Amino acid sequence: MSQPHPYEPHHGDLSGRLNWLRAGVLGANDGIVSTAGLVVGVAGATTDRSALLVAGVAGLVAGALSMAGGEYVSVSTQADTERAALDLERSELRDMPEHELEELTQIYQAKGLPRELAATVAEHLTAHDALAAHAEAELRIDPDERTSAWQAALSSMLAFTAGALLPLLAIVLPPAGWRVPVTVAAVSAALVLTGVVSARLGRAPVVPAVARNVGVGLLAMAVTFAVGTLVGG
Repeated sequence: MSQPHPYEPHHGDLSGRLNWLRAGVLGANDGIVSTAGLVVGVAGATTDRSALLVAGVAGLVAGALSMAGGEYVSVSTQADTERAALDLERSELRDMPEHELEELTQIYQAKGLPRELAATVAEHLTAHDALAAHAEAELRIDPDERTSAWQAALSSMLAFTAGALLPLLAIVLPPAGWRVPVTVAAVSAALVLTGVVSARLGRAPVVPAVARNVGVGLLAMAVTFAVGTLVGG
């Protein structure tokens, strides 16, 4: 029996990896960029280390909680929608099985199978697991593989916190004259790393991912530093 190619993205593995990738990498990127923009903006207005520390910690905590809450609400809403769709599909399979079988047959016909073969495939899949067959074909949902809202929220919160710690430490540890250059260098290096990781895990081109990450981070720091300098001045 042939085995799947080790680099071929099959649905279950790919969807799970992309869920964690989305929550983890986006959380880390948000933590790096938003906190870097915040502390560099404050550094444009003042050299007081206490003010920088307070601003950075406040931004870290608020951002981590916001990411966790947003991710929890988003995934919970998606889960509620999927649950309602699956409940409706169950009732249709119970009340009008012939109609559902014909619907599944037509779906496979639309994919290119001859009518007779499409009907045979639909019958076999319905006999094996009717809900799973219809959920996958009609709704693009796997009833046995559901994203946990709590896991997504925790992943986003931890990733944001890890990302935010870098610019926070980079802005408060060096001497006053080195704070902004060190922060810009550290943030740029971190965004290169997250860009490479996201591209490798998603098997996407590396250069565009890195360019986007670093470009957005540098732009955010430049704008907030200018604003902080104007306001502080």
